[in-house]
Amino acid sequence: MSNDTLEDRAPSQAKSLNGHANGHATNGRAHASVAPSRAELTVIIPCYNERNTVLEVIRRVHELPIDKEIIVVDNCSTDGTRDILIEACKGAPDPTVHPTMDDQRILRGEQFLLILQPRNFRKGTSVKTGVTLASGRYVVCQDADLEYDSNDIVRLLDHAKKTGASAVFGSRLSEGKGGGLGAFHLARVGLTYVFRVLYWSKITDVATCYKLMKSDVAKALGMEASGFELDFEIPAKLRRQHIVIDELPIAYHPRSHADGKKIGWRDGVNALWTMAKHRVL
Repeated sequence: MSNDTLEDRAPSQAKSLNGHANGHATNGRAHASVAPSRAELTVIIPCYNERNTVLEVIRRVHELPIDKEIIVVDNCSTDGTRDILIEACKGAPDPTVHPTMDDQRILRGEQFLLILQPRNFRKGTSVKTGVTLASGRYVVCQDADLEYDSNDIVRLLDHAKKTGASAVFGSRLSEGKGGGLGAFHLARVGLTYVFRVLYWSKITDVATCYKLMKSDVAKALGMEASGFELDFEIPAKLRRQHIVIDELPIAYHPRSHADGKKIGWRDGVNALWTMAKHRVL
């Protein structure tokens, strides 16, 4: 289902959790030389202080019936998440990735590649790191909490393969859902409305985490943002490049700040600035 009709379409947890990308890192990002075998999908899991859910998320993604690679980027977690991820990599072969940035570590788990940032470079940098390392034909981001149902990734990928879509977003709002947390819901709706006006777009959920794209399209966007505002830079640049954004409805189970949600009002301000900046520059 296409929502942007004004555009032309452009050409056992720890033990069962392997990426197969090679590369090095610099300035907070990892740079890769792609392995000969290419996965269908690269799933990037940015992570910061999610010790209660990260292994469950990795397990669920690993069990998806998709030829995939998983890249987990830990943004210098302080709650024990990093130790859990390192433990999950024990006994796996040494990685063939050699970071050049001081203190960055890259480990190869049994079923995922783990990037250990030396300090908190923020979520956007984690996503950019994963995109740079991605060897899959498509790429998507998966949060390390349980707000999103990873089974929806299968539907997004199937749609992209069947239709040739370069970008398929999972919408929490397309069927009037996505509520539950009043202020967050209103922010999602409001920011989407601003995006629709600025970019003459019909998409219903600009802030969604599930932005599945062809890897070559994602790599060519020239992503700049280092924080949550990257979620708004990506659709802005897709629109500016006349790339159609398709949408499918997805499940969503919102959490509160008490449960670990990290987005705040400043992120909303940054989102507005990002959408405006990429519209006029």
